[in-house]
Amino acid sequence: MRSFVALAVPDPLRDALISVQALLPLGRPVARENLHLTLAFLDDQPEERLRDLHGELQALQVAEFETNLAGLGCFGGDKPRLIFADVVDNPALDALHRKVLGAARRAGITIARRRFHPHVTLARLRPGAGGADRIAAAIAGLGDVQFPMMTVRSMSLFHSDLRPAGPIYHELARYDLS
Repeated sequence: MRSFVALAVPDPLRDALISVQALLPLGRPVARENLHLTLAFLDDQPEERLRDLHGELQALQVAEFETNLAGLGCFGGDKPRLIFADVVDNPALDALHRKVLGAARRAGITIARRRFHPHVTLARLRPGAGGADRIAAAIAGLGDVQFPMMTVRSMSLFHSDLRPAGPIYHELARYDLS
């Protein structure tokens, strides 16, 4: 089962993200209900590993915290593939990410090693949608984008169902932070 652990985006922030999406001149916008901040992509996992992970995530002790998004960016270098809202550096978010990775390891899940760059994907770009310069100009044209503060009160385990029109995410479990 293709899965990930993420933070749901609260409605005030979601509204602001949707407003910025409407201003983007290119890309396929991520559906409102799919906006999230990924803590760990788990790839395809058997259900028994996800059950083990569920127990590990339930046992985590993490205090609520606030984080903020500011600015836009693009992943993909010379062949851009998505536009995102960037997350301001936050030690509490980094610590939560590390705890989720530890829980995954204890559950027997191997996660590809990547630098953690927290973000919320706003739009996916088709190959040939435009070079990096065109995407950078589109992002710069929106100016210094600011978003409302986000209070992190829970995280969720999601299943990702890939469809031609775009993925559908199903929340499998929610874990309240203390």
